[in-house]
Parts: sequence; structure tokens; C-alpha cells
Amino acid sequence: MSYILFDDNSRYSLQPFTHTRAIADIRCGIYTMRERWEQLLRSKTDTLTEEHLQSIYTYNTLPGILETVYGMEANVATIFVNGSVFATEALVKAINKLEAGQKLVQGDVLIAANTEDTVYYKNLNSVTEGLEAIAYEPEVQRLKNNWDIFSKNDAAIRADFSIITKGRKSAALPAHITITGKENLFIEEGAKVYAGCIINAEAGPVYIGKDAEILEGTMIRGPLAAGEHSVIKMGAKIYGATTIGPGCKVGGEINNVVFFANSNKAHDGYLGNAVIGEWCNMGADTNCSNLKNNYDEIKIWDEHTNKSVKTGLTFCGLLMGDHSKCAINTAFNTGTVVGVSSNIFGSGFPEKFVPSFCWGGSEGMTTYDINRAMETANRMMGRRDKQLSEAEKNLFKHIFEQTAEQRRIFAKTPNP
Repeated sequence: MSYILFDDNSRYSLQPFTHTRAIADIRCGIYTMRERWEQLLRSKTDTLTEEHLQSIYTYNTLPGILETVYGMEANVATIFVNGSVFATEALVKAINKLEAGQKLVQGDVLIAANTEDTVYYKNLNSVTEGLEAIAYEPEVQRLKNNWDIFSKNDAAIRADFSIITKGRKSAALPAHITITGKENLFIEEGAKVYAGCIINAEAGPVYIGKDAEILEGTMIRGPLAAGEHSVIKMGAKIYGATTIGPGCKVGGEINNVVFFANSNKAHDGYLGNAVIGEWCNMGADTNCSNLKNNYDEIKIWDEHTNKSVKTGLTFCGLLMGDHSKCAINTAFNTGTVVGVSSNIFGSGFPEKFVPSFCWGGSEGMTTYDINRAMETANRMMGRRDKQLSEAEKNLFKHIFEQTAEQRRIFAKTPNP
């Protein structure tokens, strides 16, 4: 059996994070959506997404995967699974019971489909429309909007903690730290927790990944996930539900934030109810408002529909796409959305929507030259022995072209 995780229409309301990845590679909880499916399916997965993104994914050598994705005839059983759905053991059992020609649904949501028909991303809906529908009764959790990433993070960390620690024993707990709820603390081998740390795992589980470092004087209130090689700087104050993805460095005061991977908020400053993509960097004393002065519901800008939308939330901070940066003392307003590879600096609040590839701040913005943007990306990635692939460079160019009109409308002309 082979499995392909597909994107549904939620990918448009999950921008800017789906500019650079399939939904399955969004991190929420300890795992990405894909990692959770692969853990429970006990199988590697492949991806079916929009054409401009498909080239960044390399496929397994399982028979039939390439043929199915590129519209040829498959020669092994293939199940397509909705990457926006949170995997559970019960869902996996229901999916594996599907026979060829059947699909698993909840209302109008396609959860999974077992089909031998030729499938492209563009014809997935038409191919699966005629399949026999099997209704799934228990409530299914999905990522439908970009703010779901932080608002669903509490439940996701708790569920993932149960999966990742099942039948396993934590590394020894250091004697020089203060712990409450130690049965809810799991430390992987190679992780280091230094003197003076205070961890409250009664409020929620705390997972510290392999080779992660929790430096002196850190205060943590779960639920929290610190990924492999992540670093929490000295004296940091971390509230749940927070995920610090692999390779991230964080400090200051953080509350209910999801960092995807290899991003830095290493200094003082407040960040709450936020999502930070990969390869982002936040300058010292960057702060973000997450609550309006009048306590009103927060609206954010939706890139796909080009309009302001209600979140239904009282608390919502910064949503920053991959490779974006901000300078020292940057201040973000409530419900600010920043696209891919923008560079923000200067006094005052920037606009609440900063399109991809913008350069500047509240006093005006210009287009961030695509070649300079890629050079910056390679410099930061080079610090982790990585570089943009040719497919990723082409993806950068595609995003740059597709967001040109947004920059024309939203980026102010700088003062002479």
C-alpha cells in the first residue's frame, strides 16, 4: 500500500505558509501534519499539490507513486489522504479498510480515497466524486485557516506527546532544575537542560527533543515542544501552547507560538498567538500585539480572497511566512500577516498585511529584489549547511511573480 497526501482548498486560507509547502508540511504540535500521518500509518508518504510546488518534492521509489502523481497508470494500491486532517489511530484504521473505488468522507470533506483511476491535482475532485462514500462519524480536526496553526496547537501537542512517548522512557531528569508534573516531561537523549530552569508540566506536557538545549534560568509552562537542535535562550519565559521547531533559537517572552524550523527570535521582546515559518529572523526587542485595545474580534487579511476576514479570536498576533526578517525594535500590530521573504525595519507599525518580497516599513516599502532575496536566503541557510535548490529558486521566482499585484497595491511609495 502507498499513501499520497493531497492538498484541498484549505491551502488558500493557509497562506502565506502554503506559498512554500504543501499543507502536509505545516507544523502543528510536535509533528508536522505529514510526520503524524507517517507515524500512525507506519509508512512514508508522497505529495499531490499544485504544479508550481510539486517540483520541490522528491518521491519515494515505491512502485506506482510517480505514475499516479503524473497521471499514468498505477500498479500498486494507492490511497490519497487529506493533508489538512489531523491523523488519529481511529482514522488510520478506517482509511486502511477502504477498498478500491471507495472514499472516506465527513460531510463535504474528503478525508481519503482509494482509487485506481488516473489522478492529477486538478482532477482529484472529479475523479473522487463518483466513488462510493463511506461516512466517518467521529469529529475530524483539520487545519482550515492560518490561525488554526496556533489555536489548535494545544490539543496537537497533547496528542503527539502520547504518540511519541508511548512505550518509551525519558532520559534522566536533571537534579538541578525545578519540575512540577514530572510524569508529563519527556527528554530525548542528547538534550541538555541547564541549571536554574523551572518547568511546569502540570499545565500540559513538555517534550524536549534530541540535542535540544534549554539554557540557564528558563521558565517553561506546558504544553511545550522543543524540536531537535532547538535552543531556548537564558531567562526565557515560555507559555503554552508553544512549539519550537527543529533548529530554532528563541528567547524573551513567548505565548502560544508555533515556530516551524530554523527560525530565530533569540532576544527579548514579546510574541504571542503567532506562527513563524522557516528561516525567519526577528531582531532584538521585536514585539507583537496580540490583543486589541477594545478587546474586539481580530480580523486579518486573506491573500486569496483579497479581503479582511474575521478570525473569531480575541487573541491573534503575527503570521510570518518563510524567509522573512525584521530588524531590531520592530513592532507588529494585532493580526499582522507577512508574506514570504520580506525584510521589515524602521519605527512605527508596518501595515497589517505585508506582501511577499517587500523591503521597508511604516514609512514606505519597495520591492525586495528577487536575486538579493535569494542571496540572503542562501546566506542564512548556509549557516546550517544548506542552500536553495534549483526547484526552490524557481518557486521563489513563481511567488515573486504571483504577488506582484499585491505589492503594487499594498506597498507604500517611500518618501523622497
